[in-house]
Amino acid sequence: MSKSVLITGATSGIGKAAAELLATQGYSLILCGRREERLEELAKALSQLTQVKTLVFDVRDREHVFNILKDVGPIDVLINNAGNAHGLSPLHEGDVDDWEAMMDINVKGLLYVTKAITPGMVARKSGHIVNIGSIAGKEAYPGGNVYCASKHAVDAINNSLRMELHTYGIRVSAINPGLVETEFSEVRFKGDADRAKKVYQGFDPLTAQDIAETIAFVISRPAHVNLSDIIIFPTAQAASTMVHKENG
Repeated sequence: MSKSVLITGATSGIGKAAAELLATQGYSLILCGRREERLEELAKALSQLTQVKTLVFDVRDREHVFNILKDVGPIDVLINNAGNAHGLSPLHEGDVDDWEAMMDINVKGLLYVTKAITPGMVARKSGHIVNIGSIAGKEAYPGGNVYCASKHAVDAINNSLRMELHTYGIRVSAINPGLVETEFSEVRFKGDADRAKKVYQGFDPLTAQDIAETIAFVISRPAHVNLSDIIIFPTAQAASTMVHKENG
């Protein structure tokens, strides 16, 4: 029987790449996201490889999260991937709506989904939770104030969960990427594609596929092995704000 994997934020970027890779490895998938059309297109493509179910919801909607996930069935692997960044302003110039969106999705949404899924893992005394964090959860940088705070919270949640769940045989892992070329920067810069593109120019950034391959490796380790906390940089990056670019 194949293991069941639930992925939040599966419509693009790392979530989509993870779904595509894990489908080829025989996992059954439950793909979650807000964009129904994208989810259905992905499910149609991957259903030729494995069993795929889609759930359309916003992780910020607490009531909807608990209602839609209460009957989802046993989940072997939860990949908390949904997240976002908005703006790059100093705190005194920040947009409070942007703050709310980042905290609601990156922190509260992750908590809601984890709360909905974890009791089943505890009852079965098995499972694996993979939290997609960020180097921003390890370091702070100018303009990253609230985003960094949200990812530091994910880091703390990951560490607490590992301590709380290890006696039930449940593994808890964090994968913390540096610069990954996805829709991330375009979302952060409110659709400014030119500004977003410049973030990744002059060096080879990570790709969503790189992170998907790491996820696949982490969840395929033997049951006695837990890769609890991983930082992944592109070779040209040494810290959040330290990136060697050929064009300077």
